[in-house]
Order: sequence, then structure tokens, then C-alpha cells
Amino acid sequence: MPSVAILGSRGYPSYYGGFETLVRRLAPYLADHGWDVTVLGRARSTRLDDPERDPRIHSVRTRGVESRSASTLSYGLTGALWARAAHPDVALVLNVANGYFLPLLSRAGIPTVVNVDGIEWERAKWGRAARAVFQGGAALTARYATTLVNDSEEIARYWARRYGTTGAYIPYGGTDPGRLPVPDGLATGTYVLMVARFVPENTVGEFLAAAESLVARAPVVIVGSSGYGGPLDEQARQLAAAHEHIHWYGHVADDPLLHALWQHAGVCFHGHSVGGTNPALVQAMACGAAIVARDTVYNREVLGAAGRFTQPGPAAIAEAITSLLREPDARRHLSAAARARAAERFTWEGVCHQYNQVLEDALAIKAPAGAAVEPR
Repeated sequence: MPSVAILGSRGYPSYYGGFETLVRRLAPYLADHGWDVTVLGRARSTRLDDPERDPRIHSVRTRGVESRSASTLSYGLTGALWARAAHPDVALVLNVANGYFLPLLSRAGIPTVVNVDGIEWERAKWGRAARAVFQGGAALTARYATTLVNDSEEIARYWARRYGTTGAYIPYGGTDPGRLPVPDGLATGTYVLMVARFVPENTVGEFLAAAESLVARAPVVIVGSSGYGGPLDEQARQLAAAHEHIHWYGHVADDPLLHALWQHAGVCFHGHSVGGTNPALVQAMACGAAIVARDTVYNREVLGAAGRFTQPGPAAIAEAITSLLREPDARRHLSAAARARAAERFTWEGVCHQYNQVLEDALAIKAPAGAAVEPR
């Protein structure tokens, strides 16, 4: 039985973000297809008592520093050291910040499949030093990774231009949850929804400003938080306290509730601006949300004609959402188009099948024990 170690997520099972959703779907799939699967993670972020946890998956918690600036690198290092000692047949590495540790794995003869994610150094939350760290990790990833995975075609083109790389295109998947009950206190098709981590590049501040005017037209539901507290969390708290029809749920780890919120929304706003295929957008499509998205090349690639697009200013966001709320036929059309596009292009079965194939291919170039995998 071949073995794979998955590094760079918060662990299994975890509900923090896109990488964690991928791991929750992929790890059991790989176990079904004959892999011995170990997921490296963080004690504070995993739920080992989760009833949905697959007992075949080995969850290993390593140590690290729990802070916004140091957590990724510190847990990346301890995860890589564990993998180097355990010597799995192949490692699936998530996030280019872990590029600094790829030489350790390469010299141990462990081939690596690296999901490069988005363009992390363009995120507004990072200062100059952090951006330089991510750029350094990306350069090392381009050199030392055995195989790259790009989650969007535009990201693949970016890496080809900047680093001269090629890689597999594997997006994220979504699941049609079937018909779900309307969440308590809401009415189907009447409210505006935003689901996002509270960071500037997700257009959260602009949406919160737009919510002040939107609430006069429809209830507003906000899902997300920064995870560390801060001004955006405080702004959302104050809005919910001041307006009866603005509801802030914070971070939601309950998938059925989150899917129901997408499914029954009148309009869903998606403001992510940095990176490729966003997992939350794909899942919103699978739930049949009528979507207004920030106009970026990545969101256009994912949505195609199954969404509307807006500039990121509060007035533009409010106008685009209000306009779609007034068009019930258009919302029904966009809902059906989004669901159909997700079923055609973004399914977890297809995504996991592709990862399985890429990992199997990496086994074919595994170096003998003690010999380094040839870097790029």
C-alpha cells in the first residue's frame, strides 16, 4: 500500500478554509483507492471527535507558533521534519510558503506534489517582509517541487510566465446538498449573503459599507471572521447590533447550515480578488446561489456566464445586488446556470480522481532511499 503525507493544511478533520475542505474530501477518497494517508495538522484546529472523521486517516499533530505571521512557517517546518523521518512514498504539500522545506523532502528521496494556491504575496494583509517570504517560498517551490498543481488556468499561466513551470490543473469541487430547510429566522430568496474570511482582499470592508444601504432593501447575512479579531470583526459586530435585519454568524463550521444559507439566499456576493478557483464560490454555485462577484479574471474563469460582476466600491456593490434583487427571473436563471456549471466542471469526484492520478504519477519518479529527487 503506497503512503502519502499531506502537509500544509490545519489538519484532518478541520473546517477552517479551502485547503481543509480539500483534505476532508481527498483523504478518504485516497484511502478508498488504496493509499495509506497521514495528514499533518495543528492541535487547536482539528476535531478528532468529529463523527464524520474517517478512522482510516492518520491525524498527526505537530508543534508550531500560533500567530498570524509565524504559524504557517513553524508548522510547515515541523510537518516537513516529521515527513522526512517517517518517509512516506509521496508528499502532497499545500501552500508555497512550504517551499522552504521542499529541499528537506527532496534530499530524503520523497517526491512532492505542491498545490501553489493563489498569489499569496498580493494579499493586502501581509506586510513587505511577509510578502518577501512568500515570494521566496514560491521560487523554491518552482525549483524543488516534483509536480505542481494549479487550481485555476489563470494561475497556471501566471506561474508559466514568472517561473517557466508547467503543472496539473485541478480546481476545487462542490457538492449539491439537495433541498435543505430554510435557516431559522430567514425566508427563502429574500436576503443578501456574503461568506468570506475577513481579510481586505475579499472585499469585506466594502461589502460591510454597502450593507448599510442594502438593509433598507433586504436582510443581510454575513458569514465569516478574521480568526484573530480586528477591525472588520468589530465592524460586523456593530452592524449586527445596530440593525435588526443584519445577521452576523461569525465562522460557520456546520456544512449543512452553510449550504442552506447559500441555497436560500436571494443574492450571494463573492468578493475574493486574489488567487484562483475559490472553494466557497464553487460550493455556492453547487448550491444554486445567484451570484454577484467582484470582477476579476479568476471569478470570471469560474463563473463564466453563471454570474454577474461588479467593481469593488460599496456603491457599485450595492447597486449590482439591488438590481439583481429586482429581477426574479434573472436570479432563477443564474441559479440554474451556476448549479449546472458546477456539476459539469467542479465536482469532488473529478477533483479527487485527478489528485489520485497525479500522486500515482509522482510515485513513478520516486528516488532510491538516500538519493535526492531531481529538482526542477
